[in-house]
Amino acid sequence: MRSHPSRLLTAAVLAVLTATSLQFAGTAAAAEYERVLNGKFDSGSADPWWSSAGVTNRVTGGELCAAVTGGTTNPWDALIGQNGIPFESGQSYTFSFDAYATTAQTVAAAAGESVSPYRGIAKQDFALTTAKQHFTFTFTSTLDFPDAGNGQVAFQLGGQTFANTICVDNVSMIGGVKPPGGVNPNPTKKVQVDLVAYVPGLPKRATLVSTATTAQQWTLKNSAGATVATGQTAPKGADATSGDSVHLIDFSSFDTPGTGYTLSVGADSSFPFDISADPIKKLRYDSLAFFYHQRSGTPIDAQYVGSEYARPAGHVNVAPNQGDNNVPCRAEISCGYTLDVRGGWYDAGDQGKYVVNGGIAAWQLLNSYERAVRLGDASAFRDGTLAIPEKTNGVPDLLDEARWEVDFLLKMQAPDGMAHHKIHDAAWTALPTRPELDDQPRRLSATSTAATLNLAAVAAQASRLWRDIDATYSAKLLAAARKAYTAAKANPAKLADPNDNVGGGAYDDKTVTDEFYWAAAELYTTTGDSSYRADVTSSPHYKAAGLTRAGFYWGGTAPLGDITLAVAPNGLPAADVTAIKSVFASVADQHLTAMGQMGYATPYDNSADGYVWGSNSAVLNNAQVLALAHDFTGAAKYRDGVFEALHYLLGRNPLSTSYVAGYGDQAVRNVHHRFWAKQNDATLPIAPPGSLSGGPNSALQDPVVQRLLVGCPQQKCWVDDIGAYSVNEVAVNWNSALAWVTGWAAEKSGKPTTPPPSDCEVKYDATKWQGGLSAHVALKNTGTTAWTSWKLAFSFPGTQKVTTGWSANWNQSGRDVTATNMSWNGQVDPGKSVYIGFNASGGGDDPKTFTINGKTCKTG
Repeated sequence: MRSHPSRLLTAAVLAVLTATSLQFAGTAAAAEYERVLNGKFDSGSADPWWSSAGVTNRVTGGELCAAVTGGTTNPWDALIGQNGIPFESGQSYTFSFDAYATTAQTVAAAAGESVSPYRGIAKQDFALTTAKQHFTFTFTSTLDFPDAGNGQVAFQLGGQTFANTICVDNVSMIGGVKPPGGVNPNPTKKVQVDLVAYVPGLPKRATLVSTATTAQQWTLKNSAGATVATGQTAPKGADATSGDSVHLIDFSSFDTPGTGYTLSVGADSSFPFDISADPIKKLRYDSLAFFYHQRSGTPIDAQYVGSEYARPAGHVNVAPNQGDNNVPCRAEISCGYTLDVRGGWYDAGDQGKYVVNGGIAAWQLLNSYERAVRLGDASAFRDGTLAIPEKTNGVPDLLDEARWEVDFLLKMQAPDGMAHHKIHDAAWTALPTRPELDDQPRRLSATSTAATLNLAAVAAQASRLWRDIDATYSAKLLAAARKAYTAAKANPAKLADPNDNVGGGAYDDKTVTDEFYWAAAELYTTTGDSSYRADVTSSPHYKAAGLTRAGFYWGGTAPLGDITLAVAPNGLPAADVTAIKSVFASVADQHLTAMGQMGYATPYDNSADGYVWGSNSAVLNNAQVLALAHDFTGAAKYRDGVFEALHYLLGRNPLSTSYVAGYGDQAVRNVHHRFWAKQNDATLPIAPPGSLSGGPNSALQDPVVQRLLVGCPQQKCWVDDIGAYSVNEVAVNWNSALAWVTGWAAEKSGKPTTPPPSDCEVKYDATKWQGGLSAHVALKNTGTTAWTSWKLAFSFPGTQKVTTGWSANWNQSGRDVTATNMSWNGQVDPGKSVYIGFNASGGGDDPKTFTINGKTCKTG
């Protein structure tokens, strides 16, 4: 939520500012357009204000107070600020704020650029005292930054030998002639495809954005630019959810595996994509890797995640952590005991751990395994399939990962059998904050009926899955589940406090009949006890009465019980189990009917509340309903619906964006997360591959989207910004849905479809510097026939632009690069190589896929 660069307004830049940039009072009056977000701090949150190293932000009494470490040299060595401030060159702005300090000192208020070369616009020093004062100054901008651009305001707090606390309030930047907001800064395409891959043998559909009322010709090209298929679009007209006028494209008849295909209509082309089952099989594991990344209480080791994502253990009582080993209740609860609640998964972008969210996430991973055992193929989850420390312990790795959370849920059980609702920091943790550097005290919230029933349900489910693996552990789980269920029945209406939202989300739930049904279903399936059976069959949720197109989520869990009763053997009448399965098929049919009318086919019901917080998880949970309908009936239409949902998430949407990090040319990067925070600290990583963004949220519930996206169509209410937590956070229950669906889809995708080795090999070696590179490329004929001419093709993944080249005729269109032979080097005999190269501006990762004469080459 608080974004900052590694440095801002260095001494040289400040000298220029002082000499040339400041223009104060007397400038023409500016329009009353507020440029700063959350300048009053009335919500109790600092979003989207950030703090630099050595500074800790806290919102106290409606003020942002920054604790600053002493001993810095320069004022800009300690900062608080806000990025994405819109400025217009030549326009007047008035910067005002209230401020005071624990110890009197001078601070600077500055406006400028948040990235290199860190150009300044204005700066003024102000002498703070221990009494709150109002400050203001006016200037004319010399730079132009659009919404979500690189404009920034900051307070420079350093240069003091002593530690201090500086508090600001009523921060305002008024001015400009253009009202801020109203646009999504992400580039979009007219031809929308899955940016990753279509599976051979399954439908392949895309969307064209066009107001044309007649069919248009589409062309499918391979990576070498050769046309491999053509056809006509089907006009659909206005699509209210996306705001687009659309045509549908169906290219299912083309089924040749390969990489780098593009679909075009006229001059408009799609992002490249593959026809292959391999990416979905890889995503099955990357989506599960998310949970190891989110583990609390253990080091995240480079051997499993790479050095970029490795970190020390968080919250193990190693300074500055206060630890999760001896956590008391919140002061107003006074429970009289402490709990050791180390372990578990950090819930989302914050460092809280929530039983009701962790419960459904753990259940979904366990159900993915149980469903594979009963109805599919569980070998994909065998020991050794995941990059986790337990990969050689003889237990299926999916169960190992789920156990990390299940054990934490057991630790959240109070002596009386109830479960505490959550544990997190006493106040909202600053962004970014690596888990091991979090210095806040940790507190348990009160126990709740919903949390207790989550514990009962998941522990009972896990008990039957471990019965033949570890009988002692299975018995421990069942005992905890029974104790929790008994405690919940004795306290049937102990609801979480909706106002307990300081330092962590409230996760309040006013209705718990669904949790009672779910827990009873799990306990009955595990034990066969008649008392649990009676609670199942007498529930108003029995026989999938609660399953609708709205699906399920952490606060609506009755369908989880239905899934268990339909998948796992139990003593219910066969007719009742059949009735449950029939409801899944019926709801799946409703989804398919609605999807047939959409411009971007999505199993999502927006009729009540539009697109909501975490809409992508709802898409995936509904895809799970479609998948189970296929399991129960064998009907191919339901399988196809699951893949349509994945195509939407992976790029066939009105934003031309893959909501899964690391998948597709325009994939989410800047999720709301306190460690995956490269957007505001260049030393930190972006989201790791397989992480799912929450997705469009038409309620616009954070300051960033409230500025950027006013008036957005529902499916376009999203932006890839770390401060946009209501649309771009991650969460364990969202990734568990992705893991369930991709695991199922990978199972249904057949054998790997990687094309056979070709008769060429490309070696690419680039020397890089800031703003450019020089590349040497070797093309080797590994076949048995000489080349008489050759054409190399590849695509840059970044901003690289070829400026000069040698030993080939070089050409670039967008990101696509081709090189053809010169008159003297077109002949390449078998086993021989030709050497070419180029210089380029820009930067980014190296190309991954190369073709020669239309054939994909081995890389070395």
